[in-house]
Amino acid sequence: MADRRARPKAGLSRERVLDAALDLVDREGVASLTMRKLGAELGVEAMTLYHHVGNKGQLLDALVGRVVRRAALGLPGGPAPSSDADADAEAASPADASEGAASATRIEPVGANLGAGDWTRWARAFACGLRAELLRHPGVLPLIATRPLSSADDLDLLEEWLAALTDAGLGLGRAMDVINALATFVVGHTLAEAGRAPGERTDAPDLDDAAPDPKRFPLLAEVTATRVGLDFEARFDRTVDFILAGYRNMGED
Repeated sequence: MADRRARPKAGLSRERVLDAALDLVDREGVASLTMRKLGAELGVEAMTLYHHVGNKGQLLDALVGRVVRRAALGLPGGPAPSSDADADAEAASPADASEGAASATRIEPVGANLGAGDWTRWARAFACGLRAELLRHPGVLPLIATRPLSSADDLDLLEEWLAALTDAGLGLGRAMDVINALATFVVGHTLAEAGRAPGERTDAPDLDDAAPDPKRFPLLAEVTATRVGLDFEARFDRTVDFILAGYRNMGED
């Protein structure tokens, strides 16, 4: 009798599975991501995917790690981002993309070669890079808000971040505070900036949909008319500056 168990498909790699999952989440939202639907996107049976991701939970964790690792590219002291990374992934042969081999498109963690006292430059780049990547992939926002970095590879990345900040003069506890404070702010701010994640529906109007009655809400009506205070990028930059200034003024212990 023929063995009907799903086998790995030639040319299918973990990279391709994660790329397709990220595409699907960006288009339709996390709720639409099922192993069956992802398999259909890739032209394989759902069971084939388990050769590349252990289960759906691990797939979701891997999407968070993938976006965060991309956000870390170009941080001070780390590798510069490569615009050819995605093209290289498509061109890689099945042998190059095998699970056990190091891929040419592997995203390496940021280094920690900062000068003493230069931690704010790294921290600002971290916040800006994370916001930019989340705006590119808003479908991941519900995941990154609820699934902390957990894999060994992701913890390697967190270790590198802490090394960057402690080598630049921050104490370990303060370095952890800075990373957590910035990450929490960036996720919340970006979720508000994106409006809603793909696949979500809301009937709640915003200030653009329904202008407030100027007699009852004169200040809000002025905000709507002048757009004062509604520039997301300016607000983001100012708040990051406030956070960094606060921690800098507290000292480096």
